[in-house]
Amino acid sequence: MLLQPVYDLFSHDLFDVLSTDELFNLYGDEVSHLDVDDAAAIRRKNVHAYLSAYEEKPSLFLLAEAPGPWGCRFSGVPITAEAQLVDPEFPIDGVPTSLEEEPHTEYSANIFWRVLQPVFPQFFVWNSVPLHPHNPGEPLSIRNPRRSEVARWESLTKDIIDILQPERVVGIGRKAERAVKEIGVDVTYVRHPSQGGATKFTNGIADIVDELGLPEANRSK
Repeated sequence: MLLQPVYDLFSHDLFDVLSTDELFNLYGDEVSHLDVDDAAAIRRKNVHAYLSAYEEKPSLFLLAEAPGPWGCRFSGVPITAEAQLVDPEFPIDGVPTSLEEEPHTEYSANIFWRVLQPVFPQFFVWNSVPLHPHNPGEPLSIRNPRRSEVARWESLTKDIIDILQPERVVGIGRKAERAVKEIGVDVTYVRHPSQGGATKFTNGIADIVDELGLPEANRSK
């Protein structure tokens, strides 16, 4: 596998990190009333399948902020929902890990892949905080990651970038942009697709893809 060094990083630096009452390690832990048996192992297999899709190093590295409760929290793949992993037309194979009858969908994931699927696998996306930030006692809540939590994972972000050596690094949202700046890497900011940012995200990504001469991304109509 071309990106085996990235998976080795995850195995060494991420998979065994303990969850807290505010940060859930989806690659190492499970919640009995939310996750199927062996959910963490399945999510590790899902991220391995994601990395296995690359036959050459991607030109574009995208850094998002953190796993959302309906996307990466259950899929294991950044900005990706369970429903996408089981779609036969989706470029990554995977298995759902939630106990819900129907696979979870996520608004941001739908926008992200609608724009970028034509470009895959010429890009790689990861989260500045790979654990799911949530409120205490509310495992499916949404909480913005703290600055200290982002800083905790900057070395992993830098190591991934050092392995991939992409032509362009993009921060999706201000926290992700700042995380890249903190490790001394040039970064281009694009708006996060959530909370009314879909059009700006779509057009910003499409412009970057055009500049790099990659397959055309889907623009807003």
